[in-house]
Amino acid sequence: MTTNGLRVPLAKPEPNFDELRQVILGHETARRVHFAELYADPEIVRRVLEDVLGEPAAASLDQDPETYYRQLIKFWHRMGYDYIWISGAIEFARAEKVAEDTADLSRGKRSWVDERGGLIASWGDYERYPWPRPEDVDYSRYEFVARHLPPGMKMMVCPSSGVFEVVSEHLLGFEGMSIMLFENPELVEAVFNRVGETIYGFYRNIVTLDNVGGFFQGDDLGFKTSTFLSPRHLAKHVLPWHKRYAELAHAHGLMYWLHSCGNLREIMDALIDDVKIDAIHSFQDEIIPVTEFKETYGDRVAVLGGIDVDKLCRLGEGELRAYIRHILDRCMPRRYALGSGNSVANYVPVRNYLIMMDEGARWSQAQA
Repeated sequence: MTTNGLRVPLAKPEPNFDELRQVILGHETARRVHFAELYADPEIVRRVLEDVLGEPAAASLDQDPETYYRQLIKFWHRMGYDYIWISGAIEFARAEKVAEDTADLSRGKRSWVDERGGLIASWGDYERYPWPRPEDVDYSRYEFVARHLPPGMKMMVCPSSGVFEVVSEHLLGFEGMSIMLFENPELVEAVFNRVGETIYGFYRNIVTLDNVGGFFQGDDLGFKTSTFLSPRHLAKHVLPWHKRYAELAHAHGLMYWLHSCGNLREIMDALIDDVKIDAIHSFQDEIIPVTEFKETYGDRVAVLGGIDVDKLCRLGEGELRAYIRHILDRCMPRRYALGSGNSVANYVPVRNYLIMMDEGARWSQAQA
């Protein structure tokens, strides 16, 4: 793969998480474009490592976790990020469906949850469910990464999917949850609280590690036109948990970033003023372009990403560069970091991802 004309990956990265933190919190104006991503799919990371960074072969997490995380650090470092996102410590058993993965960088199969029903439909199911416990979590991946980060980098951490996602997707199923909210609300509340406490227990333990910069929790609360649940139900079952996570982060001098897909207009004030998130991530142009969101809320909360994934996939180089520059011109230099609107999925052309990062580097140099 050629990278002619691109200014990424960086030969001599200079990560500065402390500077990123000041920009996110609105304490300083950015001197350069900082980058933010929830994650890049393993297929993207592997292609960049092998074809761009010259790694002999990307390691498997299952077969060689230490080499895997060394290479993952290298990816985030050389691509110009100030942090690395680490997740996956807590697994909630779930029912799922499987189909062929048709992406260019296919992983063979792609799975998704069964929205009709989950593993819990009664109090008996609740008692039998194999609940994970924070004290049993293997924190070794976080400990290893914390010890091997280059100077200037930190970890943004997360244990698993968010409290709403786990309950609605893994445990109850969205349809099952919706029915139980009326037929058995006490069970729904108990499931939310059990999941919320489990995630909180993880965060309570993780703050004792070195090189943690904050929590970057994903929890998809909405779809194209609204939130999945009514704001009333979210205020009762979901937002209080995010508030507790944010309070814990802030009590330890850390940041709390939230990734949530969907239309969150009805709860955005609550997320900013009550939950007190420091940054919001996940934008889709047909819901609200990141530039419009920045104009409306940018003085109250930091904005992460915003390069619409559909455009990141489909636009030609000239159009893509113009689109990214427009966003940078509208969103920089206060409380903004550049990245995809959602994640760098395995169906995103790798060169388009590199172009996005290159535009950030070019914008930074132009301002120097």
